[in-house]
Amino acid sequence: MRLPFSPVDVLWVVVKVLFAIVGVGLNIAGLLGWVERKQSAVMQDRIGANRADIFGIKILGLFHPIADAIKMLTKEDFVPKGVHKPLHGLAPMISLGCGMFCLAALPYGGVVSFAGRAWSLQPIACSVGVPLVLAALAFGVHGIVMAGFASGSNYGLLGGLRGAAQMVAYEVCLASSLAGALFIYGTLDLQQSVLWQTQHVWGIVVQPLAFILFLTAGAAITKRTPFDLPEGESEIVGYHVEYSGMKFGMFLMTDFFESIVVCGVITALFLGGWAIPGLNLTAMAAAGGTTALVAGALMVVSFVFKVMLLLFLLMQIRWTLPRFRFDQLLDLGWKNLLPLSLVNLLVTVWGVYLWR
Repeated sequence: MRLPFSPVDVLWVVVKVLFAIVGVGLNIAGLLGWVERKQSAVMQDRIGANRADIFGIKILGLFHPIADAIKMLTKEDFVPKGVHKPLHGLAPMISLGCGMFCLAALPYGGVVSFAGRAWSLQPIACSVGVPLVLAALAFGVHGIVMAGFASGSNYGLLGGLRGAAQMVAYEVCLASSLAGALFIYGTLDLQQSVLWQTQHVWGIVVQPLAFILFLTAGAAITKRTPFDLPEGESEIVGYHVEYSGMKFGMFLMTDFFESIVVCGVITALFLGGWAIPGLNLTAMAAAGGTTALVAGALMVVSFVFKVMLLLFLLMQIRWTLPRFRFDQLLDLGWKNLLPLSLVNLLVTVWGVYLWR
């Protein structure tokens, strides 16, 4: 019996998934730990983390993420009495696993022709990629609620419930804010959305309001300041209060992974994805040979570069705005972002109808 796929196809998918999770996710997440320190230090006119060194070499504190990883891996995994141990251990795995899955669904590049066959640079290709990513992001909240419940702490449970309420409010805004752009593209496939933009114009040009709404809702989904009500380490007790060691580190990495995913979706749907203005990367990738390899490398670099610029913007917001009250947080989602996104969809539908 002949298999519908070859071992080369399986190996190629594994390589792409590992690149998305390890090459992009873990490396950028580690770098964000340093960026968060240094960018906030620059904004607040202070030095920032600069003590960790190797043989006296500090390199602007770039070794601090390595020191943090070693500390979390070697720190005692303290589990207090009264917790539900299976759920307590499973919760961070669910949250981090959902973030990793979303990373593997992003279109880092198009299709490259090489060695007589076509190689897709998207790890997990799916015709319904947008709802798939949104669903996986939404499923990650189960880990937050589970962590709060399993901790056996009222404070942790309240943090988990805050996270659930926040996720419900802003997931609705995420989906509704994308409705107008997806109506124009005529597809739910992230890769096809990028190809539409390469043939016409970037999504941010035709949907500027949707870009702002999705960026705001995406920042809330990542649970970072000023939307860090589920955690709120400095004033209120969050869902991971009873976690230590690498389990706590997994929740921290989840926030970084979700930030990368949100920026990746924005890049794919509003910033042309892997496309570079003035370069026909699709034609270069179809040419084969060295030209196709160069085109593939440029696609990946372009996509990651745009993601990094958006992450820089999110960091600016994180260290500029104070934390919302919880009622303000929900009001912003239900009473402001959601109505604006529905109005944007209505205007888009009528605009396309009248244009045609």
